[in-house]
Amino acid sequence: MPQPLRTTPLIAALSTAALAATGLALATGPQASAATADSTPGYSVTALTVPVKVGPNRDQACTVDADLYLPDGASATHKVPAILSTHGFGGDKADSNQTAIGKGFVGQGYAVLSYSGLGFGKTTCKITLDDPDYDGLAGKQMVDVLAGTRAYTPAGSTTPTYLRSIATQKAGDPRVGMIGGSYGGQIQYAVARQDPRIDAIIPIITWNDLSYSLAPHGVAKKEWIDLFSVAGVASGAENAPADPDTLAGCPNFTDQACVGITAMNTVGYPDAGTLALAKHASVASYVKQVKAPTLLVQGQKDTLFNLNEAMATYSSLKAQGTPVKMVWQSWGHSGSAPAPGELDFGAKSLRDSYLGNRFLNWMNHYVRGDDASTTGPQFEYFRDWVKYDTSPAKAGTAIAAAYARIASFSGAPTNTLYFSGADQLKASKAAAVVGSASYANVSAAPTSYSETSGLEGGQVNQEPFDTPGTFVSFTSDALSAPADVVGSPKVTLRLSAPTASASQPGGQSGQLVLFAKVYDVAPDGSKVLKNRLIAPIRVSDVTKLVTLQLPGLVHRFATGHRIQVAVAASDAAYAGNTLPQPVTVVSGPSSGSTVGLPIVGKLAFQPAG
Repeated sequence: MPQPLRTTPLIAALSTAALAATGLALATGPQASAATADSTPGYSVTALTVPVKVGPNRDQACTVDADLYLPDGASATHKVPAILSTHGFGGDKADSNQTAIGKGFVGQGYAVLSYSGLGFGKTTCKITLDDPDYDGLAGKQMVDVLAGTRAYTPAGSTTPTYLRSIATQKAGDPRVGMIGGSYGGQIQYAVARQDPRIDAIIPIITWNDLSYSLAPHGVAKKEWIDLFSVAGVASGAENAPADPDTLAGCPNFTDQACVGITAMNTVGYPDAGTLALAKHASVASYVKQVKAPTLLVQGQKDTLFNLNEAMATYSSLKAQGTPVKMVWQSWGHSGSAPAPGELDFGAKSLRDSYLGNRFLNWMNHYVRGDDASTTGPQFEYFRDWVKYDTSPAKAGTAIAAAYARIASFSGAPTNTLYFSGADQLKASKAAAVVGSASYANVSAAPTSYSETSGLEGGQVNQEPFDTPGTFVSFTSDALSAPADVVGSPKVTLRLSAPTASASQPGGQSGQLVLFAKVYDVAPDGSKVLKNRLIAPIRVSDVTKLVTLQLPGLVHRFATGHRIQVAVAASDAAYAGNTLPQPVTVVSGPSSGSTVGLPIVGKLAFQPAG
């Protein structure tokens, strides 16, 4: 039998204040005060419960807690389109983001059914990570409520009733879209894969492959994993009086989740069962079944679900002909404050913010059936180096200047720099010279720092650093013109690592772990690790070229700045090497050590001198 979760030191050390911060980080997004039925004329809110059956055999009974927002006047003779929404991890139907979504769309004439996911709030059953067989089936049955084919029970009543006020395309097929962020983003795929009644989805800052999200290239994100486990257990404890079974065995998680958490906090990588669990709960595994028009929205400040997640989903949906467009917004799990004018669900109208306007147009087009509502550019991204009028009266429209629009997107590298000598990057293969640079971790203790995961603010997050002797770096000449990176850099390395070469035949525990990142180096020598994004890898064979895709970036390297690639032995937010590992990065024209950069335009450098 799977073993229950063993409390890790980080979990044990988390205070009540830290736990509160965890909830904010994982259920992240623009904040708004909670709504009540009387706070805004024009709509009503009804609390209700819905019985559902989930599981591969649909034999596990759960009760879903929800709120129904209805515009005044909606009825069987005056039907309205609908939005189905649920929350980020650690939240519930009553959190500020959910109530803001409810108010935002009901104010535009939509009914909104906002519910607490399995294992959260007052909804019973355990957390199954948005698995289609559990969370997906529960969501499908919430669509039944909107279709008027499944009964619900209003709060304060014992009489089940049916909803008759939702516009339909045909009998049993409501006009319904889904929107939500993070955990509330992935659920949209899990429902849409099995329910063609979903007319459109807007998944915000969510994952493509949860195994990549939590253990990229085989290296566990220990801090993020601990935060998830704490938030999940805390939610189960809050609801234990109503559903005490959620704390039996693995507390408030499916059993394999506890096995995985334990493994990733001890050996530093997921076991086969945990990989299977994560992949089964990921759109990457069933994307061919997702046909609903999709507006993908991903955050540039996000070390949990980085831009690569959206890039992967976008590419798959685009290739199979599913209508899809993509937005890279300024904020994410690692910085949840939108740029001025970007998004505010709690504003007087969705039309008052740039993305709110776009979200409404998407739903109006595909759900309401308004062909006059345009769905926006194929791809757009926020540029933090573009100045605009941020005053409250102007920001919602002025911010358009900070968004760049592209008719097509690949994100693939367009320019290559070559590792040269002991510390240089050269713009041509011919300019690179043979050389090398070496580093070693002195123990299992981390010697590099990128972030404190899930917690924002300078008082928590230190400046990133690498301890001398435990990393190497290669730096370009100064730029003669600005260079905009938009996409995912790719680093390829030729290594010499004799200890790992001897130990790697024993499996993952003997494999070398390293971390790659791109710094912006200013003329004064100061460095910026853009949005604290790094890429780890557990190298399966150090005798072969190692290729590593870094998290996607949107960043302008200014004139006079230099591009630096660092390779480090460790990072405090991740699992790492358990034994000292001396490593040499080999450079030169024939080494194969390069960095590919997705540059808008071309790189141009000042003459070396």
